[in-house]
Amino acid sequence: MPLLTAAALRASLARPTTPAESAERVESLLDGLAAAVLVPIIMEPAPRILLTRRADHLRRHGGQVSFPGGRMDPADPSPESAALREAWEEVGLDPSAVEVIGRLPLHETGTGFLVTPVVGLVPPDIVLKPDASEVAALLSLPISVLLDPAQPARRRMKLPGGGEWRDIYVWPHDDHYIWGATAAILLSLARRLRGEA
Repeated sequence: MPLLTAAALRASLARPTTPAESAERVESLLDGLAAAVLVPIIMEPAPRILLTRRADHLRRHGGQVSFPGGRMDPADPSPESAALREAWEEVGLDPSAVEVIGRLPLHETGTGFLVTPVVGLVPPDIVLKPDASEVAALLSLPISVLLDPAQPARRRMKLPGGGEWRDIYVWPHDDHYIWGATAAILLSLARRLRGEA
């Protein structure tokens, strides 16, 4: 498999991902349900995607694997600003160390949020300081996994809280179950990197 360089990643994300209606306009219609996440790609010789396991006590999605991110504040001028702010608050990722290279398609969650995924390149030697009140653990997924056309797997899962059974995407990881909005956003990125979207 060829090395995935910063230039190749920039080129993959340079193509527009949203229809004529801008993400900002969509967000203005959501009345507080707009959110943004940062999809941080750590640019090591074998790039990997930084993920978090949310603290178990959190009311929404506690214990689940996610990207740094959350609800947009009225003071956030853009999804990029919100994603960088949230990454700073949650994992101590210095916004000045992130090269934002694009957005992935908007993702609507089962809880009604419309999420803008913002992709950024991060240097390999970055020092992170997770906020223990929000983040139980830092983890990563090699970007090579996203390039595997056999991934992600489809699984049947009963949703938490006694919910209904649903067919979902699951990305392979040795220690964690990567599903839900995180899996869907990773699939969007995978399709861009594979040239499928």
